[in-house]
Order: sequence, then C-alpha cells, then structure tokens
Amino acid sequence: MYLITGGAGFIGSHIATRLVHQGHRVRVLDNLASGSVRNLEPIMDDVEFIEGDIRDTGALRRAMAGAEVVFHEAAEPSVPRSIADPASTFAINVEGTLNVLTAARDLECRRVVFATTCAIYGDAPELPKLESLPPAPLSPYAMSKLTGEHLCAMYSRLYGLETVGLRYFNVFGPRQDPSSAYAAAIPKFLEALHAGHQPRVFGDGEQSRDFVAVDDVVRANLLAAGADGVGGRVFNVASGKSVTINQVLATLGEVTGIDATPEYLPARAGDILHSLADVSLARRYLGFEATIGFREGIERIVHDGQRATTLIAA
Repeated sequence: MYLITGGAGFIGSHIATRLVHQGHRVRVLDNLASGSVRNLEPIMDDVEFIEGDIRDTGALRRAMAGAEVVFHEAAEPSVPRSIADPASTFAINVEGTLNVLTAARDLECRRVVFATTCAIYGDAPELPKLESLPPAPLSPYAMSKLTGEHLCAMYSRLYGLETVGLRYFNVFGPRQDPSSAYAAAIPKFLEALHAGHQPRVFGDGEQSRDFVAVDDVVRANLLAAGADGVGGRVFNVASGKSVTINQVLATLGEVTGIDATPEYLPARAGDILHSLADVSLARRYLGFEATIGFREGIERIVHDGQRATTLIAA
C-alpha cells in the first residue's frame, strides 16, 4: 500500500492518480489547508482518504499503518508566508517531517520519498546546480526543507529507514492552483490572461527557471520508490533546461492567442534569480530524465483548462 501525505495537493494528487491507474492500493492523508478533494474526484472511489495533519501523530500513525512506501508531499510551500511566519513553516515542514519519519520507522515502512526543493541552493552563481553544492537557503521555507533532508539522511543512517529526497525545481502542469504559493507563476499568469488582466512579474522577467512537467515529477517519484542503492540520497528533479519568465509569457501568449504583455513590479525578497539543474545523478541512479518539453507542458495545461470549462458548461 502507498501512502501520500499531502495527496490532495497539486503534485500529490497526480501521484495518487498514476498509482491508482497502475492498480495499486493508495491512501491519502491531507488536512486540506492547501489541497482540495476536487483534485481527487476522478479517483475518490479508488483511494482511502483520511483528513488529517502530519503534526497529529495519532492521525499520522493510523494513516501509516500497512504502508510500504510513503510519498511525503505535505508541506507549507510558500516562501512569502515562511518569511512572515517562520515558526509555522518549521512546525509543518520540520516537526511534521520528523513525525513522518518516526512513524515510518516504528511501523516498518520500507521507504519514504521526500519532496524537497531547489530553493536550498539559494542564489549561488554556479550553474547548473549540482547536488554537491553547499546549501545556501535564502528563506525559512528553504531552510526547513534542507533540515528535512538532513532528518531523512539521519534516519537512513541511524535506523536503516530507506529515504530518498527529490529536489523539485519549478513544477508545472494541470490542476495547479493559481491561489497556491508553490511554483504558481504559470497558473497565475493564465488566470490573469483569461480575466483580461496583465500578468504581474516581479523583477525584469529575465530571471530564469528550470521548469519540469508534473507528469515527469510523478515518474521520478515512482522511480525513487523502487530504485536500489539510493537510501539517504537526494536528487535533482528537473528538465535540465532554463526558461526566462519573459519566455514563459511569450509561450503562453502563443498557445492561448492572448496578449501576454506583463506589468513589471519590484523584485521580491527571497526570490532566486536563476535556477538550472544538473540532472545527471537522477539519470544515473534513478533512470530518470524529463520527457515533456516546456511548450508541450503549457499546451497540456491549456487543453486541460479548456476541457474542464467544457465539462462545467455541459
């Protein structure tokens, strides 16, 4: 049985959907603070859903019982919120992760796949980012995820619990909530375009990101769940290619046919200027390589949105 913490969220619900379609038994634990049962509606009859919080050790242990693999996606993902309220971010991302690892150890779970972030690299000038680079987090969010990585490695070393950390770069795809703070530039841009507003860009738009489609991220998680000899390690999960925010807007304009000229605003504290991953370790140890190009990923989002609109209208 597979447990997905945060399984009603953007990435977690995609993992759940893939596992269900492969015929696996799936349990989801989510407090619905940022996730939504709507993300699970097509598979709700095929998953066991538990509304609960990873800070609640009782609920967590009930959800963990019988799990072979845990995909730990639950988190406070907002950089701005982490700056405004570091204590809450650490309570969820550090204490919550410690609870997940302890429950997994005590209930003899085989492996925990931990969702971490490229934000731990900070704004170091070295590109592409290698997993061996010294961490330089710029926000409490990034620091909390780095602490989670260390906890995972420690539990592997001390207790023999297999853990794998996946450092997500900028994940995008269908069902990404524009009101979410996690990697939400693309859905926010699309929401603005469809509302007839100018997309808002913080900075000059020449900051670059390594965007990776959510379907590729799901595949990386499933590979990490079964790969041999990777306990205690972390891997970049990315496309290995960079796209500027201005290029993102140009592509959105081409695909939607809507003028995507942005409104430029001052840069935000804690934001990273450039992000590009070296993905050679994930290729070598997990057999992972992104297969969905950036434009194709945008087309999937737009197509999914059009299909949803048609279904609602019907």
